[in-house]
Amino acid sequence: MKRSILMLIFLVPTFVALGQTTTTFFSDADVFLKEYVQDGRVDYKALKKDPAQLDALIKMAEGMSISKDHSDVYQAFWINGYNLHVIKGIVENYPLKSPLDIPGFFDKTERNIGGKRITLNDIENKLLRGNFPSEPRFHFVLVCAGLGCPPIIAEAYLPSKLDSQLERQTKKALNDPNFIRINKNKVKVSQIFEWYKGDFTQNGQKLSDFIDIYRMEKLPGKAKISYYPYDWTLNEIQ
Repeated sequence: MKRSILMLIFLVPTFVALGQTTTTFFSDADVFLKEYVQDGRVDYKALKKDPAQLDALIKMAEGMSISKDHSDVYQAFWINGYNLHVIKGIVENYPLKSPLDIPGFFDKTERNIGGKRITLNDIENKLLRGNFPSEPRFHFVLVCAGLGCPPIIAEAYLPSKLDSQLERQTKKALNDPNFIRINKNKVKVSQIFEWYKGDFTQNGQKLSDFIDIYRMEKLPGKAKISYYPYDWTLNEIQ
């Protein structure tokens, strides 16, 4: 009994410290994104001149370790971490026209975050999609720095409202006429739906079924779906 009490005494400060660190990270990320994101675009030019705020966030996230058992905190941390490291990678190589101008940007370059050395692709596919395979809404909040992505938002993803943020951004994308392009019964959708089709067609549903869940105006009957080319142009403020 005494041993259990002693273990609890030692563990409580750890949990409190972790809670304080995550709270600070989410709060600081929110302040940062409000300052440098506008209308779905990032002010890379300003960040290149003064990256201190971004660097402090990246440094803070390095040693944080969050269990996936705390799913909302875990998902929010890795979504923000992904988006911040995309911004960091662009700033380090700015000016440029596309994230694809940087060799290995998504699949080779390892980032130091969450106590791991990990690529952007592995954050998306192993930590998020891999651990939460029934959550397709990740695709509407992970922003790859290209205009073809759903837009980055001027706020951090927070554990306390993560579900509503995921829902809002999914609805925003799927009701955007530039993202879902309809001409009578011909429907052109982002290549996101082609690359990750299995995420949107789980449990036997069709791609059109998934899209219609979130649309105000449903797709035309017998819609013929095709994919338009992805726009990798940098999502920078002009």
